[in-house]
Amino acid sequence: MRILYLTHRLPYAPNRGDRVRAFHTLKLLAGRAEVELLSLVHDRGEAGQASVLLDLAKVTVARVPKWQNRVRAAAALPTTRPLTEVLLDAPALARSVRDIVERGRPDVVLAYCSSMARVARLPLLRDIPMVLDLVDVDSQKWEDMAGCSSGPMRWIYRREARCLGAFEASVATSACATLVVNEREAAVARRLAPRANVQVVANGINVEYFRPPPRADRKPTVVFCGVMDYRPNEEGALWLALKVWPLVRARRPDATLALVGANPTARLRSACAAEDSIHVTGTVPDVRPFLWEAAAAVAPLRVARGVQNKVLEAVAAGLPAVITPQVAGGLPPSIMPACSVRETAGAFADAILELLAMTGAERGERVGTARLQSLAWGTTLEPLWEILTRAARFEMHTTDQHTGDQEIRSCSDLQETTS
Repeated sequence: MRILYLTHRLPYAPNRGDRVRAFHTLKLLAGRAEVELLSLVHDRGEAGQASVLLDLAKVTVARVPKWQNRVRAAAALPTTRPLTEVLLDAPALARSVRDIVERGRPDVVLAYCSSMARVARLPLLRDIPMVLDLVDVDSQKWEDMAGCSSGPMRWIYRREARCLGAFEASVATSACATLVVNEREAAVARRLAPRANVQVVANGINVEYFRPPPRADRKPTVVFCGVMDYRPNEEGALWLALKVWPLVRARRPDATLALVGANPTARLRSACAAEDSIHVTGTVPDVRPFLWEAAAAVAPLRVARGVQNKVLEAVAAGLPAVITPQVAGGLPPSIMPACSVRETAGAFADAILELLAMTGAERGERVGTARLQSLAWGTTLEPLWEILTRAARFEMHTTDQHTGDQEIRSCSDLQETTS
């Protein structure tokens, strides 16, 4: 089978949430099919990583013109076009699709996130069955962010929720199958697109990769990992540093906080500059040493869709975690015994202090109650292969020559495939 895999970021290195699932998906497919990967890239460094994936797929990249797209996005505000579509666009996409199809027509297209479903609707791909991996429902994330914002950003987020939601409903309905990571996202997707064939294909974790050394030297350190210019991560880190951390330090002056992740904003660095117990790392080559020397992990997000891989990774690294209800709502039940769910700053600080007061053996016992083996990537992603195989057998036909909207002749068999 020949698969065209469309991703909005190069799925390497798998060091952020939107790359981790895409990378492990590519690994699964590469062992069973001929894969053409067409990926957007956002800077020269990302483009330079493409050669690493050549053992898994034929790789084509299209560079996103960041500033040009931002100008175009501003111009699109009076329209109904999703800003996601404008910001995640590249001049070379159409030409790249043509070159790939000329090398060999794909049997099925796998579009990663709604932003790449637009590419699957280009004329050369319209009659090829598509499976859409939404991962999570982005329009709901923008609606959630609107609820936590004010002023112009509230209007922009609400506009994006409305415009992107309409697009997601359309492409989800036209896809052979629409995939999400958990039942919470599935419920949102089914409300958005009642006729869509929504399937849950869960995220996983590389347990052996994150397993700590036998004698990890744990310090009274709390760690929060994430890309720090992503608005929910930044807001969560600011709440943690300004509202929660002073309460922890008042009772544990020896405690330290590590905010580990790329692109910390000037606002975050400024907020933490005066507190010498907070270490803002910026980009690190490997998060595992930070996880292995900490005593506890936190995920303080107030807006969280899908599955927060940072929690799975922390637990696999031997850390109990304190998380918000928003994060907890997306996690698999098997991970929850290692997590404390708290909402207010005071309760969040108390839970951190409880973990810091435990012995290493007590924390290890709590982590040991999580059932990680069921979350191996090879297990969680396995249903994807059957979904793609079935989709490749369906004949697509165009119902409107002007819009390019498509429907499936029959998807009844796909409804039987669940995760």
